[in-house]
Amino acid sequence: MTLLWASLLLVAVTALAVTAMLLARRRAPEGSHFVDGDRAAGVFGVLATGFAILGGFVVFLAFESYDTSRSGAESEAQIVAQQFETAQFMPVAVRHQLGGELICYARNVVHEEWPAMEAGNLGNSINPWGIATFRTLKQTEPRSAAEQSAFGKWLDQRSDRESARSDRVHGAEGVIPVPLWIVLFMSAGIIFVFLLFFADPSEAWFVQATMMGGVTIIVSSMLLLLWFLDNPYHDGPGGLRPIAMERTLGQLAQAAEVVGGVGQLPCDLRGTPRR
Repeated sequence: MTLLWASLLLVAVTALAVTAMLLARRRAPEGSHFVDGDRAAGVFGVLATGFAILGGFVVFLAFESYDTSRSGAESEAQIVAQQFETAQFMPVAVRHQLGGELICYARNVVHEEWPAMEAGNLGNSINPWGIATFRTLKQTEPRSAAEQSAFGKWLDQRSDRESARSDRVHGAEGVIPVPLWIVLFMSAGIIFVFLLFFADPSEAWFVQATMMGGVTIIVSSMLLLLWFLDNPYHDGPGGLRPIAMERTLGQLAQAAEVVGGVGQLPCDLRGTPRR
């Protein structure tokens, strides 16, 4: 959902709520349906406070997941660049192969994994070039001290990269369970219905409209914010994009020229293995 659609949805919901209030006040008795306004306001305060506390807690939970996904994507991209440097200290027989597979890994993340995360169908699939680099590593026989040190460093970086990838992928699954969404929408509906009982024809229509519109905007904005944080991979402002990995691809291209190239890459521009 883009910012435009979110804004249109917010306007539409607010307009419906205000219309409902203005229609309800036509048949409402003067002074509203409540005999004791203070007691009704107290009950409404409990409802609003409960929704605010629940919403605030869920926003914190969703934002933490959003931030973890963002940090994971940036860390993964940084580690891929570091692994490319480490590969240059590996045995000559595998240097170019590991470097090429890392470039393919980065391409696959940008052009294959990211669209899959946006569509929500990445699932438990793994990056094929992560497996390819592991197979290449098994064939490596480090002999010199520098090669052995690079071999151990590569294993550490590989573990860190997989951990960062896990953080990135976790955000695409969403952290807010369905029962919690049901409770949030049910609470919002109760607040909306409760407000209709405050309809009072003795008050000016714009006062009643402002009361209903203000509450509706706050509640609807909260729900839209939760959806945004629970679905971080999308187009538009604030959506997580593969900017860090694209930057890494540029760095790898420059680094490859410095080290004399990596030979023919085993993948196409989208990171798909060549047949």
